[in-house]
Amino acid sequence: MTNPASGTAPAANMKVDQARLWDSLMEMAKIGPGIAGGNNRQTLTDEDGEARHLFQRWCEDAGMVMTVDQMGNMFMRHEGEEPDLDPVYIGSHLDTQPTGGKYDGVLGVLAGLEVIRSIHDLGVRTRRPIVVTNWTNEEGSRFAPAMMASGVFAGVIERDHAYARTDAHGLRFGDELERIGWKGEEVPGDRKIHAMFEYHIEQGPILEAEGKDIGIVTHGQGLRWIECTVTGKGQHTGSTPMRMRRNAGRGLAQLTELAHEIAMKHQPNAVGAIGHIDVYPNSRNIIPEKVVFTVDLRSHLLPVLLSMTEEFLSKAPAICEALGCSFEAQIVGQFDPPAFDETLLNRIREASDRLGYSRMDVVSGAGHDACWINKVAPTVMIMCPCVDGLSHNEAEEISPEWASAGADVLLHAVLETAEIVT
Repeated sequence: MTNPASGTAPAANMKVDQARLWDSLMEMAKIGPGIAGGNNRQTLTDEDGEARHLFQRWCEDAGMVMTVDQMGNMFMRHEGEEPDLDPVYIGSHLDTQPTGGKYDGVLGVLAGLEVIRSIHDLGVRTRRPIVVTNWTNEEGSRFAPAMMASGVFAGVIERDHAYARTDAHGLRFGDELERIGWKGEEVPGDRKIHAMFEYHIEQGPILEAEGKDIGIVTHGQGLRWIECTVTGKGQHTGSTPMRMRRNAGRGLAQLTELAHEIAMKHQPNAVGAIGHIDVYPNSRNIIPEKVVFTVDLRSHLLPVLLSMTEEFLSKAPAICEALGCSFEAQIVGQFDPPAFDETLLNRIREASDRLGYSRMDVVSGAGHDACWINKVAPTVMIMCPCVDGLSHNEAEEISPEWASAGADVLLHAVLETAEIVT
């Protein structure tokens, strides 16, 4: 990968339309409403398809041309003065968690659209094309793993493996992609990227606590998702003596504590917890026979991440054996911590300063499509604060001012990278 060239810096008075960006966010939030003010717009559902059609209409109204690849990734192209040059990309995702907020991912996609709308308003032309992207299945809540379609694009996940992934009802990703009508012809990865920008809410409390407008993401955290199965014996809770129990629930409890202890040993450079849990038979008066759960370990330091994973997998079997239970595990999601492009990082810093926004460098605690695209092109992330750090929660909230500040920085950095024609 080569460092993306810099063009003329935009004038400090070039900004997005804050009200229009906010209106777009609120209009998109009407699709797949949750039950508590957020959204349930999981990937490849009818609601996801509806959101895609709305995004397509908005982009085409702004003069962009759409291409869709075999993973359903949407590429909305705004032409440059030199169409043969590799484009600058702005990308994130429109899918949500089952109890997701209105901004996670969606902000990055619609801010990309707002960049193009603002370019039209300002009468600006660029040498390079600009492409706004909706990456399919970033969340991974319905089909694991997360960041699936960007992973296929980057060559780290096989397309057919992705197609074969099933949801909780046994429905296949490939079949659902065809069902909602968003399976394209383009081979994933068969396009060049000069640079990619992803704008996202922080999903943490640091920016708000520090009073900063802009988070400049220097690194992403790597992660390992370890799906564990602890198997004991389902027995009556009232008539089985304590000493004779093989309680899979105790295995869950003790391995939850093990994951916590391992992460605490590596502070402040790691986190870890148990996430998704299924208990069988999940009856009030039956000792748990089997528990299936996922351990989520993360660090922006690869040696730390590998050490935590190795320690958990080496200690867990003995803990379960002592309880009379068996233990099985497989890694169902993983990526190594990325370091984002230094040239683009400096461009974000300079744009923030030029616009008068306060800023700080941060490490992303969550996985994002930019983490995979970083393997094939220079990539960077911008973050805006979110209230109390809440995310993957219907109470997730940001302000119009926060949203537009990051979009202003995005506009400036993208224009400089796509090279303004004077």
